[in-house]
Amino acid sequence: MEFVVNSENVDKQRTGCIVVGVYEGGTLSPSAMELDIVSGRVVNDALRRGDLDGELGTTLLLTRIPDVGAERVLLVGLGPEGEFIESCYHTALGAATRALSTTGATDATLCLNELPVGGRDGAWKIEQAVLAVTDGMYRFDTLKSEPPKQKRALRKISLRVADRSEAPLAEATIDRAVAIAEGITLAKDLGNLPGNVCTPTYLADQARALGSLHGFEVKILDREDIAKLGMNAFLAVAGGSPQSPKLIIMEYRGAGSDAQPIVLVGKGITFDTGGVNVKSPSDMEEMKFDMCGAASVFGALRAAALMKLPLNVVGIVPAAENMPDGNAMKPGDVVTTMSGQTVEILDTDSEGRLVLADALTYAERYKPAVLIDVATLTGAIVAALGEIASGVFSPSDALVGEVLEAGDRAWDRAWHMPLWHEYQETFKSNIADFANVGPRGDCAIAAACFLSRFTKRYPWVHLDIAGTASTSGEDRGATGRPVALLAHFLTGRAAG
Repeated sequence: MEFVVNSENVDKQRTGCIVVGVYEGGTLSPSAMELDIVSGRVVNDALRRGDLDGELGTTLLLTRIPDVGAERVLLVGLGPEGEFIESCYHTALGAATRALSTTGATDATLCLNELPVGGRDGAWKIEQAVLAVTDGMYRFDTLKSEPPKQKRALRKISLRVADRSEAPLAEATIDRAVAIAEGITLAKDLGNLPGNVCTPTYLADQARALGSLHGFEVKILDREDIAKLGMNAFLAVAGGSPQSPKLIIMEYRGAGSDAQPIVLVGKGITFDTGGVNVKSPSDMEEMKFDMCGAASVFGALRAAALMKLPLNVVGIVPAAENMPDGNAMKPGDVVTTMSGQTVEILDTDSEGRLVLADALTYAERYKPAVLIDVATLTGAIVAALGEIASGVFSPSDALVGEVLEAGDRAWDRAWHMPLWHEYQETFKSNIADFANVGPRGDCAIAAACFLSRFTKRYPWVHLDIAGTASTSGEDRGATGRPVALLAHFLTGRAAG
C-alpha cells in the first residue's frame, strides 16, 4: 500500500474513490460540502431520500457524480457531531476501509483526516489513518491452499491536506506511520502463525533475517549456551519440549557505541500448554499468542530501523515451548536463576515470569538506559482492564508517565497499575528464596512484583499485554499491540 499527500480541490481529484464524512442529522464535513455544491446537491439529495442517516460506521457509495473527477464518492457516517472522539474516528476509518475494499478501486483519496477529533492535531489524524487503513486491509491467509479471491487490490491512498504548507509535515508523518505499520504487520504475522510453524528456532531464523535486512547484529544462544549462563529458570520451562529454547538478541545501533541502549525484552513462549499444570482445553489453540510480547519486540525493532532512529535499541527474546512430558518441570521443583536467587515452582503455568527472570538478568550486561519488558503474562490483567488497555507497572512514576504518554500519542493505550511493597509478601517459600506464585493464587500485580526482583540494576517498566495482544472469537488474531506504543516511546527518546 502506498500513502501520499494530496492538496488538490476535492472535485478535481482524479481517483477511483473519494471518501468524505456525514454527521447524524445531515451535517456534511467540509469536503462533503464542497462535493455537494459542485455536483448540484447530489449528496444532499441522497440524504433526503434516507439513503444514509449519518449513523457512525454506516457507508453509502455514490457513482457518476456530475462535475466531480472521482469515479466514486464514499459517504461515511460519523455519528453526532458533538460526540466525535478518537474511537469514533477509528470506527469511521475502519468502515471506510471495508467499503473501499469492495469497490474495485485501486486508488482512493481519504478526506476524513480533516475532521476535528478531540483536539488531536493533523499529524495524529494522518498517522491513525495510515494505521487504520493498513489494519483494515490486513489478511493472514498464507497457510491456506487457496487464499480467498479478492477484487482489484487497493494500492494507493491519498490523504488530503487542504493547506499546501502542511504537506511536508504530513509527508514526514506518513513515513513514520508506514514504518510503525510495517512493525505492526510483522508482529501480527508472527503472532498468527501456529505453534508447529512458529517455534523458537523459527523465531531465531526470523531474527537473523530481520538483522540481515536492516543491518543490525543478531546473536542466538542455544540450550548449551543458556545452561552455561546459569539460566535454569528458562531451561526449566523448556524442559518438557523437544524444541530447543533460544535466547535471541537483536542489537540495533543507531547512536554511538557509547550510548546506553533502550532494551526491549519480549516473552517468547511459542506455545503454552501450562506444562504439568495443564490448561483447560477450552480455547487452548489461542496459546500460540503467548509469544506476542516477543513479536512486538520484533515489530518495534523493525519500526526503529525503518525510521532510522538515532538510538541504540537491544531486543531480547527468551523463546521456548511450555509442554508436559517426563522432563517437564514439576510443582515443587526449585531452580536457581541466573541472578543466583532460587525459586520454588508452585505452578508450571506461571512460566512466563520464569523465562523473563533470566532474560532480565542477562540484560544487565547492556547497562540499559531503560528496559521495557512486554509479556502476555496474566489472565488477571484481562479481568482488570479488558481488551482496551495494557497494564503498566514500574517503581518509577516518571517512567510510567512516559509510557502512558507514548501510548496516548500512538492510540495504543495503557493504564498505570500499582507495584506496592505489600504485594511482595505474596511469594513466601519455606525452601527457596521465594515461589513463582503465592499460596492464594496469583494476580497481575503479583506477577509484576516477581519480575521486579530481577530488575534492581536499571530503570524498568513492565507491560502486561494479555488482554491487548490478540482478539478471540470469529476474528481471532494477533493485534500487533503494543508495537505502536513502543515505537512512540522510542521516537520520544530519540527526540530527547
